[in-house]
Amino acid sequence: MNKKCTLCPRNCGVDRDNSLGVCQVSSTVKVARAALHFWEEPCISGENGSGAVFFSGCPLHCVFCQNEEISHGKVGKEISIEQLAQIYLNLQEQGANNINLVTGTHYIPAIAASVKSARDNGLYIPIIYNTSGYETVESLRLLEGIVNAYLPDFKYLDGELASQYSHAKDYPEIAKTAIEEMVRQCPTTVFDEKGFIKSGVIVRQLLLPGHTKDSKAIVKYLYETYGDSIYISLMSQYTPMPHIAEKYPEINRRVTKREYESVVNYALDLGVTNAFIQDRKVAQESFIPDFNGEGL
Repeated sequence: MNKKCTLCPRNCGVDRDNSLGVCQVSSTVKVARAALHFWEEPCISGENGSGAVFFSGCPLHCVFCQNEEISHGKVGKEISIEQLAQIYLNLQEQGANNINLVTGTHYIPAIAASVKSARDNGLYIPIIYNTSGYETVESLRLLEGIVNAYLPDFKYLDGELASQYSHAKDYPEIAKTAIEEMVRQCPTTVFDEKGFIKSGVIVRQLLLPGHTKDSKAIVKYLYETYGDSIYISLMSQYTPMPHIAEKYPEINRRVTKREYESVVNYALDLGVTNAFIQDRKVAQESFIPDFNGEGL
């Protein structure tokens, strides 16, 4: 049996039963936190919170990652598929609006199995797949009928920026094809009577300081390609982490009000109406939860 892992675009081919892949974790599901989360878009978090499951490991490893301690697999608890299914049910019982699977690329087969198991045992709230956008179409197809709504990032349209900050020059084309597949699976964004998302695609664009040109290019691409069938979430919350100053001084600051408003106004001028924008005050808040094993 071929055990070479090809779940993500890195295609590292590692047997993760016996060693770590580029994602820095084995094939056994490792989770750092599972709890109600209140810092997503309003249609996801609401007042009750989103049932966020933060997976350890990540194939992308952006230099500005806010969750570096888990993205490198340094913290977390290994659990079974059955335990993961029970976590979903526990979050549903706590009143979660949905199950929010954060950075689960490298565990997609286990995620599919766990959701099926949980649904067999009474899970009924929507499943949201929260991703960097760095996904293969083949892996995403394993989630068809499993995921109700996709929440991908579109980080870069400039391959040089993708190479510099995520060591992935192919990111733009990978993200394009991944989002195309997500929209194929969930072609219409639908909300329930309370305004919570039931199905569809919301693409997030995190503005990096000094890079309004690339953000605008992404907005233009998304709107010209998908129009009003998707929502675009324009994010101003970029926070420079302590290690950024030495190697990447050009992004060692927050996004300015002028930069963010420039991107928002550009989107409005294009005709974008299905969008989420952030109050500038959120840049002063912490979007980094404690990865202390809560909920495991």
